Amino acid sequence: MTTNPYAARATTAAARATDLSKVYGQGETQVVALDHVSVDFGRGDFTAIMGPSGSGKSTLMHCVAGLDSFSSGSVRIGETELSTLKDSELTRLRRDKIGFIFQAFNLLPTLTALENITLPMDIAGREPDKQWLERVIEMVGLSGRLSHRPTELSGGQQQRVAVARALASQPEIIFGDEPTGNLDSRSGAEVLGFLRDSVRELGQTVVMVTHDPGAAAYANRVLFLADGRVVDEIHRPTADSVLDRMKHFDAKGRTS
Repeated sequence: MTTNPYAARATTAAARATDLSKVYGQGETQVVALDHVSVDFGRGDFTAIMGPSGSGKSTLMHCVAGLDSFSSGSVRIGETELSTLKDSELTRLRRDKIGFIFQAFNLLPTLTALENITLPMDIAGREPDKQWLERVIEMVGLSGRLSHRPTELSGGQQQRVAVARALASQPEIIFGDEPTGNLDSRSGAEVLGFLRDSVRELGQTVVMVTHDPGAAAYANRVLFLADGRVVDEIHRPTADSVLDRMKHFDAKGRTS
């Protein structure tokens, strides 16, 4: 049996896609966004997903995160197979097991920073673990801003709130879709540092889609997609090594 070269090196997977395909349309208008992708995202791992526009990187993340349906194959979060879940069960899994960080901060303007952080748990009727919540808030440097509403916070501080919200419920995995896309370089570096620290210090699992080699360098693994397939990976990446690999896509449309 052939071993998938893009399976994570960790012993267990927080999420796993197996033979995953996503097809839009039919006949001449058919578009294959994902073409039989198999990949693991190991627990305690920080994975960045990169590739040219239209490569399928955001589609892969959305399917694995339960935000989009898929045409065939399998997606598991932990031991739970997403294709077997009813809509209400999928909503509950996203709320209880997954954290999300998007380019738009998605904060409620009428709530304070603390209320935005605890909102998913409040909706679920769960009390936050106070020690964990305090640790997360301290890690992202929000202790002095918890009573402020989003309009009273800078963009970087708002994204820190979004990071803390994603971490606060101790999810099995966090997905980030261009999480620093709306931030200046300094604020973006701070947010990426918090995500890296959450993996190193808290044992969190993070999967992030990005187009920025500098952002990808914060991860400990980078997957490259082209034409809906995983075609390469780098472990312990640097911005230069990621940029060099991306140049192959620019020159050839795929890695050599």
